[in-house]
Amino acid sequence: MKAFEVRAPHDFGIVDIDAPQAAAGEVLVGVAFAGICGSDMHIIHGENAFVRFPRITGHEFAGIVEDIGDGVEGLAVCDRVCIDPVISCGECYPCRIGRPNVCTRLAVIGVHRNGGFEQRVSVPADNVHRLPANVGLDQAALVEPYTIAANVLERMQPHDGDALLILGAGVIGLTILQVARAKGLTDITVCDVIDDRLDAARSLGASHTVNGQRQDLEAVMSERSDGEGIPLIADAACVPALFPQLARIASPAGRIGLLGFNATPSDLVQLEVIKKELTIVGSRLNNRKFPDVIEMLASGRLDASALVSHRLPFAEMGEAIHMIDHHPERVRKVLIELGA
Repeated sequence: MKAFEVRAPHDFGIVDIDAPQAAAGEVLVGVAFAGICGSDMHIIHGENAFVRFPRITGHEFAGIVEDIGDGVEGLAVCDRVCIDPVISCGECYPCRIGRPNVCTRLAVIGVHRNGGFEQRVSVPADNVHRLPANVGLDQAALVEPYTIAANVLERMQPHDGDALLILGAGVIGLTILQVARAKGLTDITVCDVIDDRLDAARSLGASHTVNGQRQDLEAVMSERSDGEGIPLIADAACVPALFPQLARIASPAGRIGLLGFNATPSDLVQLEVIKKELTIVGSRLNNRKFPDVIEMLASGRLDASALVSHRLPFAEMGEAIHMIDHHPERVRKVLIELGA
């Protein structure tokens, strides 16, 4: 069978490998669709400290169950499914308090073990979610990025009527926008420096947009809030140097959700944080958000097709990566069809 393998940084391609078997406690999934994520690109560029090469990447995927391993119950051959990539031990402190996405022995499908850019993959049955009949496999492949949005919003604890500022209108910023609207938030401002991305944000329901290159974000948000500040800020731009500005924009009792893995230090003005009693939360992966997102897709409150800018066959994986690398302004989500 075919698989997309990253052998070392900048050394990748489609290879022939033996098909895996369904291990005990696992199911074999024939992959239908998989999305290319920014973290896949980080692996390709050698910028992910957790990965060990060679690695078959891909953590956003959906397909059809082809075989069942020993001890698996509740799933059957031909079930249509998507896969939560977060594998946790169930025993460490984070797991014991209900935070398995930061398990001390965390493993992520597509990072620590082979992922969805192969025609068949064996995955833990506990990570497999059956799909309602009205959720297509192409939409289901994009459940995972929406769980990132659902996770950071839960960490920020929105209240009814809260205004939300989203920094960055890439894929994660747009998923935060969509999930926030699905959960009832209506006053949502999106800031980016690329007009096409801001156009996309408006088309998906942003009530306001700001081009950070041409407008003073801090002044705009102060005027919009009558000087009170913004209670919810989601940083999907992940630029450490912007953190002091976010702390100034935040209202007293505001919450700032951080999503970036950048190792560059951010300046933290303690006075700004303490006088406002700000809550600053990190958000990593997702904490059991797949059922919630699948229900939002099934109910029509989310439309994953709005994220997709390109759909390409598996054979054109190399061309897709070149496009993302060299023309990122043209790309939202690239969906790869593997054809299960």
